[in-house]
Parts: sequence; structure tokens; C-alpha cells
Amino acid sequence: MALTHNEYHGQGMDAGGNNFDSGQQPQEQELATKMLQIQSKRFYLDVKQNRRGRFIKVAEIDDRTGYVRIGADGRRSQIFLAMSTAAEFRDHLSSFSDFYSSLGPPNPDNVPDDGKLKSEMMLKDNRRYYLDLKENSRGRFLRVSQTITRGGPRSQIALPAQGMIEFRDALTDLLDDFGTDDGGFKGELPEGRHLRVDNKNFYFDIGQNNRGIYMKVSEVKSNFRTAITVPEKCWTRFRDILADYCDKMCRAHQQNAENHQSGPIPGGSGVRGGPSQPAPSSSDIDTFSCNVPNRI
Repeated sequence: MALTHNEYHGQGMDAGGNNFDSGQQPQEQELATKMLQIQSKRFYLDVKQNRRGRFIKVAEIDDRTGYVRIGADGRRSQIFLAMSTAAEFRDHLSSFSDFYSSLGPPNPDNVPDDGKLKSEMMLKDNRRYYLDLKENSRGRFLRVSQTITRGGPRSQIALPAQGMIEFRDALTDLLDDFGTDDGGFKGELPEGRHLRVDNKNFYFDIGQNNRGIYMKVSEVKSNFRTAITVPEKCWTRFRDILADYCDKMCRAHQQNAENHQSGPIPGGSGVRGGPSQPAPSSSDIDTFSCNVPNRI
């Protein structure tokens, strides 16, 4: 079943339309797309942009389902490349293609045990990309594997060796149109702040990585340290929650002070035969015990 552009972008998002950090974000925009048919494989190259920057998603589509192909090992056939990484990958494709052209016909008696004919590695922030030109009984192909150092899922694509030049040219067209700048924030970040409360020290540090800008809040004591990381996208909500708690506690302290001032006088059980007392107002009621104070 042939897959149209609309079917891929209408259906495929649920199965692999992730952003550069493999997580859906409503701010993500698709800027351009290219489709390549290389032998029996269909690839989509999508230029996307979100608040973290600009990147290219490469996905092999299963024509039977209309979704990103999933291999026998459960891995999705897709990778995500920052624009600068895509430029580096394009250059590697040229060298791999030159090496492939220099090879003679396949010789089953002269293949390495692991099938690898040539390998390279690319590094971008916390991501590693392994490029392996391999040979097996079905022919020669370039396998590109993407891994995340913090232990995220591994994904990969397998590109027929004969299609490396066509793939490189498609990448070149996209890079010519959109450049090799990853985008994202380029300004100067605010300086860190320090707060001391009793025997605790709190440090507020602003940083940036491939996932965006964040605030690291560290609590430090003599033999203890802990920290949380707050992404910039939720700073406003984080602030609003803190402000709401501050307002509530301020009102609670004010109410507590008012209750303390209008509370019952110790031993004040009233005087027999004294003048009648007016009914207590709401401000005379102890809001913690719901008791009405005795009057003298």
C-alpha cells in the first residue's frame, strides 16, 4: 500500500512523531519534509522546530501500517538529528559512499565476523550516533544507531548502500534551505543566586543543555546536598504555585494573630448577675477549635 504525505503526517505522529527529545510538545512546528524511495524502503526527512531548537527527524515508514517501522527487536526505525549533526552526517555520507565505491563485488569469504566494513561515531550533547557500513547475505547497507547516555531508548535506521548519495543530496537540500544552526537560546543567562536560612544554604543556578534552559535549586548543609531541576517552560507555573502558598500562609498567620488577640481570657468564666453580654461576632470565634470565648 503506497503511503501519501498526508497519511504519514496524520497517522505517523502517534507512532513516532516525537520531538528532538522524544517527547511530544504542542509548540512543535514542521517546516519542511522530503520523501525518499530507496529500493524497497521509504524514508521521510522532516525539518522540525520546537522551543529547544531546530532538528531533522529521519523515519523509515512501514507501508503496510502507515507508521514508523518497528524492527524485530522492538526498536523504532527513526533518528533525530540537530541541524549541526545533520551537516556532520551529510559529510560522513560522502566518505562512506567513496569507500563503498572502492569496494569490489561482495565476497562471503572476506567479510569481518561482525559484518562491519567501515565505522564512525558522532557525538552531540548527550547523544551518540554510530555509523556502520555493514554487509550480510542481503547486501551492503549503512546502519545509523542513536543512543542516549542517560539510558534512553536506542533507535536506528538501515539505509541501503546504493542510496547513500541520494540520501546525502536530500539532506544537503534541507540544510541549504534551513542552515546548520540548531537554534535555541543564544543570549547570556542570569547569574546564580544564594539564600541562607538557619543552617541551610540554597543555591539557584541557571543552565542550558540540549533540552533547553533550566534552573537548578540546590540545598546544601555540612554533610548533605540535594537538588531539583526546573525546566524554564514551567517557571511561571512554579512561581504561581509558590505565590499561592505564600498568600495562603500569610492569611493563615493573620487569622491566627486575630484569633489570639480576641481569644478567651484565662479564668474568665463571667460574673453572676453582671450586665448582659452581646452575642459574639464571627471575629470572636476561635477558628481552630470553633469555640466561643467566655466574656468577663
